[in-house]
Amino acid sequence: MTSELMIKACTFYTGHLIKTHFCTWKDIAKPRTYEDDILAEKMERAMKYDNFRLQKYVFHHWHSYVKGQIEKRKATLSRIKQIYYSARLIIILIKWREKARQKYKKRQDELLLKHELQLMKWRNKIKFKRSAEEQSSSPESLSEVLLVGEIPQCDISVLPERAVLQIFFYLSLRDVVICGQVCHSWMLMTQTSSLWNGIDFSSVKDMITDKYIVSALQRWRLNVLRLNFHGCLLRVKTLKSVSLCKNLQELNVSDCPTFTDDSMRYISEGCPGVLYLNLSNTTITNRTMRLLPRHFHNLQSLSLAYCKKFTDKGLQYLSLGNGCHKLIYLDLSGCTQISVQGFRNIANSCTGIMHLTINDMPTLTDNCVKALVEKCPFITSVVFMGAPHISDSAFKVLCACDLRKIRFEGNKRITDACFKFIDKCYPNINHIYMVNCKGITDGSLKSLSPLKKLTVLNLANCVRIGDMGLKQFLDGPVSTRIRELNLSNCTLGDASIVKLSECCPNLNYLSLRNCENLTDLGIKCIVNIFSLVSVDLSGTDISNEGLTILSRHKKLKELSLSECYKITDIGIQAFCKDSLILEHLDVSYCPQLSDEIVKAVAIYCTNLTYLSIAGCPKITDSAMELLSAKCHYLHILDISGCILLTDQVLEDLQIGCTQLRILKMQYCRLISKEAAEKMSSMVQEQEYSPYDPPSWFGYDSQGEPLTEKQDGTPFQDSDLTMKESTYSSEEEAV
Repeated sequence: MTSELMIKACTFYTGHLIKTHFCTWKDIAKPRTYEDDILAEKMERAMKYDNFRLQKYVFHHWHSYVKGQIEKRKATLSRIKQIYYSARLIIILIKWREKARQKYKKRQDELLLKHELQLMKWRNKIKFKRSAEEQSSSPESLSEVLLVGEIPQCDISVLPERAVLQIFFYLSLRDVVICGQVCHSWMLMTQTSSLWNGIDFSSVKDMITDKYIVSALQRWRLNVLRLNFHGCLLRVKTLKSVSLCKNLQELNVSDCPTFTDDSMRYISEGCPGVLYLNLSNTTITNRTMRLLPRHFHNLQSLSLAYCKKFTDKGLQYLSLGNGCHKLIYLDLSGCTQISVQGFRNIANSCTGIMHLTINDMPTLTDNCVKALVEKCPFITSVVFMGAPHISDSAFKVLCACDLRKIRFEGNKRITDACFKFIDKCYPNINHIYMVNCKGITDGSLKSLSPLKKLTVLNLANCVRIGDMGLKQFLDGPVSTRIRELNLSNCTLGDASIVKLSECCPNLNYLSLRNCENLTDLGIKCIVNIFSLVSVDLSGTDISNEGLTILSRHKKLKELSLSECYKITDIGIQAFCKDSLILEHLDVSYCPQLSDEIVKAVAIYCTNLTYLSIAGCPKITDSAMELLSAKCHYLHILDISGCILLTDQVLEDLQIGCTQLRILKMQYCRLISKEAAEKMSSMVQEQEYSPYDPPSWFGYDSQGEPLTEKQDGTPFQDSDLTMKESTYSSEEEAV
């Protein structure tokens, strides 16, 4: 190694060593120089960050506070608005209520004023009528009477001839004849051919003569389409004249004791176009049965009810000739002589039967029904009332038909089994009438719940039906379709009514007669059934409070409160004040009621057509005078057991209630027989007896309640029936 290299090596080593130590010193010495600045910078950044977080925290809380204040302000404003609107609504409601009360009071005052005016006119009319009867008056005095006391009547002569003719269509045969004697123009209108298309001789059977019937049929023989001889006692010659009516389509000779096979022979030969034939309760035999298929080829309806003299062989004749293959309706009620073979003959002859009625026939069995259904698959309605031997097997047989209507009554062999598969066997059924069938329980109602077309259900006197069954029934789709519901004498309570109000929006008719567990709480829910027009609460626990609640309904037209011992005059008055459209009222056997209820009815319910106050011993002549003066549309009146009523009542009814058809006055001892006989000519049916009321009325001949049981012989009916009934079932339901 040379010195130069040595010097270079030392120089390099020294320089490298200096450089290394200098850099290290520089790295150590430099931070100490800028440490304060860096620390200050970090502190500044830390303070900025801390201030930012503090500001953020404060802003967050401030924002929450402001938001809360805004919400409180909004809530406060909303509350103020609500209080303002509530106060405003309260003021409006108070003013509306005050105005409504004023209007209600005004209406009441107007009704009372109208009532007083009508009553004054009525009394003037009675006064002047009596004075006119006592002494003959001059024309001047008669005109004065007319101006002062008579209510102006409508002059029918100013109406168009077509309108007058339309009015004549609603008159009975007797009234039409009387109208024809008024004047020449009316006589011409009564001779219009269309007015004689249908002639009802049954309404005048007690006064019309055979000579007039023969002349009328001869004159209108080409126009007559419908003839009604129900209950008429006619000669053979008169019945023979029916054959002159070649275009006759409907003939009713039921209850005609003189109608025989020979009469039927004349009619069948002259009237081949008859469609509807009623031979009920006549003496026809197999000879008539032989004539029916030979001459009446288009016969659609045939009634043989209570005809006892034809046999199974006569039914076999129905298949002769062209047969009665177009027969749709058949009534065999009371024909106990028909056997199973007879029903087979019917099935072979009349395969198109759709409506079958067999009432009061204890010999009817399941085999009879089976024989009929085998060849009559089109049956849609069956009525077996008074057939105790029909059982569930008959229902099983009827599954082959598309039944729409079933009516049974008083059958103990029908059980829940007949309804087990009813939704599958009879999906289109819409009418079920099962009255007094003790074997039906809640299970039947559960089976009926799936029916989607059921509109009428009558299970009256089925005492084993309770709240649970009705609840299960209403849980199904049937609840929205049901229109009529009759559950009389069933063990139902308020819970059932609550369910009814929730599930039956289309219910129109409701009968809860003798449902003793029903109270005012249930009545409160009835008000919520807005479609309801008729309700029967007889024998229930309803009180004045319930009647007041029921008056809110406003749409009720029919109300029955028979044997409701907790109601008083106050409750009836409160109900009548708000039920101005009421047409049917039954408060019979409520001995606690007095004249006040009749006065309330007369003032507020002037459209009343049916009233029953039977068994109300406190009713007097003064109340009935008001009724006669106001209720001019009254058709049916029952005053049986009203022991204080006298002959004056009948005089008032003759003048005021000119449309009265049915009058019942059993056990009215102060009404004389002479007055009752005179009244009988004004009505279609009348029941009268002058005896004291029987013990089951609950009071004696003086109207005092009976405190002890009176032992004695059973009361014998000695009632005097002044006139037979000629009104139809529709009139009875008014």
